[in-house]
Amino acid sequence: MGGARNQQNKAHKTRFASKSTRNLHKTSLQDKHRISKSKNVAKGARAARQQRNKNIREEKRAAVLKQKRASTALTSPPKLIVLFGLSADVDVDSLYDDLLKLLSPESTAISTVASSDYKLRATVMKAPHGDLLSCMEMAKVADLIVFVASANGFTCEDGTFDYIDSFGSRCLSVFRSLGLPSSVVMIRGLPTEMRSKNDLKKICISGLVSEFPKDCKFYPADTKDELHKFMWLFREQRLTAPIWRNQRPYLVAQKVQMEATDDNAGTCTLLLTGYLRARNLSVNQLVHVSGAGDFQLAKAEVMKDPFPLAAKKGLGSMDVEEVYNGEVIQALVPDPVKREPLLVENIPDPLAGEQTWPTEEEMAEAADRNQNDKKLKKRRLPKGTSDYQAAWIVDDTDEEETDNESGSDDGMEMDVADNANDSEFDDDQATLKLEYSDEETENDSVMMDTENLTKEQIEDEIKKLKEEHAEDKEYPDEVDTPIDVPARKRFAKYRGLKSFKTSQWDPKESLPAEYARIFAFDNFKRTQKLVLKRASEMEQGDRDDCVLTGSYTRLHIKDVPVAIASKLCALVEKLPVIACGLLEHESKMSVLHFSLQKDASYSEPIKAKEELIFHVGFRQFMARPIFSTNNINLDKHKMERFLHEGFAMATIYGPVCFPPLPLIVLKSGGEGVSHQVAAAGALSSIDPDRIILKKIILTGYPQRVHKVKSTIRYMFHNPEDVRWFKPVELRTKCGRYGRIKESVGTHGTMKCIFNEVIQQHDTDFNGNEALVQIVNFATPGLYDYEAGTPGVDRMLIPCAKLDAF
Repeated sequence: MGGARNQQNKAHKTRFASKSTRNLHKTSLQDKHRISKSKNVAKGARAARQQRNKNIREEKRAAVLKQKRASTALTSPPKLIVLFGLSADVDVDSLYDDLLKLLSPESTAISTVASSDYKLRATVMKAPHGDLLSCMEMAKVADLIVFVASANGFTCEDGTFDYIDSFGSRCLSVFRSLGLPSSVVMIRGLPTEMRSKNDLKKICISGLVSEFPKDCKFYPADTKDELHKFMWLFREQRLTAPIWRNQRPYLVAQKVQMEATDDNAGTCTLLLTGYLRARNLSVNQLVHVSGAGDFQLAKAEVMKDPFPLAAKKGLGSMDVEEVYNGEVIQALVPDPVKREPLLVENIPDPLAGEQTWPTEEEMAEAADRNQNDKKLKKRRLPKGTSDYQAAWIVDDTDEEETDNESGSDDGMEMDVADNANDSEFDDDQATLKLEYSDEETENDSVMMDTENLTKEQIEDEIKKLKEEHAEDKEYPDEVDTPIDVPARKRFAKYRGLKSFKTSQWDPKESLPAEYARIFAFDNFKRTQKLVLKRASEMEQGDRDDCVLTGSYTRLHIKDVPVAIASKLCALVEKLPVIACGLLEHESKMSVLHFSLQKDASYSEPIKAKEELIFHVGFRQFMARPIFSTNNINLDKHKMERFLHEGFAMATIYGPVCFPPLPLIVLKSGGEGVSHQVAAAGALSSIDPDRIILKKIILTGYPQRVHKVKSTIRYMFHNPEDVRWFKPVELRTKCGRYGRIKESVGTHGTMKCIFNEVIQQHDTDFNGNEALVQIVNFATPGLYDYEAGTPGVDRMLIPCAKLDAF
């Protein structure tokens, strides 16, 4: 034997070490001492980072535990269970009666019951099949949606077998867009024989599983034992809700009453009684009543719970309500100093635009700026042209590079000379009347009064709208130059952009006085973060001005019109009346941008500025949006005349809302016709400075072609228009670009020169853009569900432009 040998271990691979560790042997003692200190600092930073992450995990864990305890506590509000039939053949009424008998055998006269056997309180509601608006309102507040399916199914018109009819599919799509809460599927009509029951249940589940989330459970619901099993599982189930609903306190009214006031005739105090949900409500907050508008609170009363779990034995649900009804525990009155004002529009200062005498510093700064401007290269410009207007004029160097034959640049000089000789063109340039420029905007803004039209006229309007939609889809942005109106007057608001991406456009240009009535934020995301932080502070600690979550509360809402209050009292039996607390600034008007997509089931064209019904969270209002593209990397966005397939942006005047919020767009079908889902999406941003440009393309056709030169006709109809649009660059559909050289004849024919040889079949065009106006906006109005037509409370009509605030 060679003797004992010591084990030799491989050294640690240095490729995992840091650069400072690998070079540690090369440093001196002083540097090693310095490096060791930096190591301690790094270790301290690492420990602090780990401690911070640990605190964040503990806070999230505590929040989840608090939410779970609050949902299962005795003081939590009753769970809202909505029964929705997937087809018209499903008997929802029998399931409704069976659930109420299971929870409260004594009485089923009311929908809210407290079950001591299951140790839970629940409110059971039936969604009426065929009423889209009622189903939407119930889905907004539901804690659990129970989709009821028939095991036998039904046969569709095309001969296929299905469990969901057309209305059920449409409502499922709307529920997904709103944010689907916790949901289960109950199957009714299964046979009693066990083997046949299991086989039919599997077939039914396989036909429905693709329409629901992965965590959705399927339960048979024919016998009392099956319902008993479901209730025990439901009691232990952790319910989920959309994020937008948990950010605001809301109340589903069980009672709606009116109280007359002597202060102002025509208004009253609306009393809404119910359980407060999601968050604490401050009495100084503004509240929004769905379908009615925004209001202030006159008082909030915390009442004794009429459906406690620890009720006296031997009392039925009706007896319990009579015992506890009307007893007020606490009354909260708003503080006049802290109360949030009901401010809708900004009151502009007429003296805000007045100029004052400049200070010495401003005069010195202006002098320095003039000296710097003199050093810059001078350009030949028409008389009276400002610096901002000069940005739209093609530079002289561009013409020199394009014109290979002329030795001198006579483009702008010739233009000025022609203007001097032509008095008519000079007058048009000096005093340009915009009487024709608003013609298209006014025509688009006119709302057709369908009540006064006959059936044949309505059919003609629909046919014309479909033809315009098809033409816009095939030839986007192309318009014909009018013959009877000069193009320089008709398109006076349009400008030729050399590049849609890099060209300048001032967002503060030509703002009307009415645009000062809306609000804008310096930094919307920072404001949203601050508002949500203040709202979360109301959840911490006991505050004297807050109503706690789960309290049975009566809200006294002041200055509600009597007509609206009387309609709400009648509607409370058909659909839920919802009052939600508004966050800060959510009553003020601004410019809202929504990202939306046209619904697949809606085949009719949707034109811009057409009257639509917007459902944004708990809000409901009518608006006439304009559609535009969403260019992520650009500051300018092109307006669309119609809402085509794919995603687009819809811009309206509306009350400030903080995202995330869902959007459902409905189109009124007229008298006797239910509303149709036209589009769905979500709130994207609030930005009055978003620039939306309307693009038009004027087309012409080559008459003669010789290499890079061409004679173009039918783009204009008089030589004055040719000289007016001379600075605008020309483009062809095959990718060539060029400029106008001169006018030929008296009918608008012009000589053009291009960068490459063009073909005879090519088409020349120049693109122009103009600012876009937002049309009328209607504040929230109350819907007449019986007539199927919306009524508007009041109208705000600002003739404002969307390019800036």
